[in-house]
Amino acid sequence: MCLSLVFAVNLAMAQNVKIEAAVEKLKNLMIQPDSSALDKLILSNLSYGHSSGKVETKQQFMHSLLSGNSDFVEINLTDQTIVIQNKTALVRHTLNAKTNDKNIPGSVKLNILLIWSKEKTEWKLLGRQAVKVL
Repeated sequence: MCLSLVFAVNLAMAQNVKIEAAVEKLKNLMIQPDSSALDKLILSNLSYGHSSGKVETKQQFMHSLLSGNSDFVEINLTDQTIVIQNKTALVRHTLNAKTNDKNIPGSVKLNILLIWSKEKTEWKLLGRQAVKVL
């Protein structure tokens, strides 16, 4: 294997690790929201789509988490795939979560598409769309 191919493979693996870390950070912030950390992880022009068809801006999404209107108690992500093209990454996974929205316990299972954009050396959330698992 030539050296440039080895470098390219190592670079791709490193980017996947960074994307996985960003997804994990988002998951943890959805369970325990922190305004400053969310602000740093999410781009200002976020489009956050819910399985109900509702679409939120960055401010609306953050407010929903920080106010407890959207309250995730536990989130488990499975079947994750990552596709990176230049400075854009598409992440798909299945989200299984226990919720407590407005103090009403519940659960949800959704297929998620996350769109990440690389800004300097960090991956930032640009978009999210959820659909109900059929």
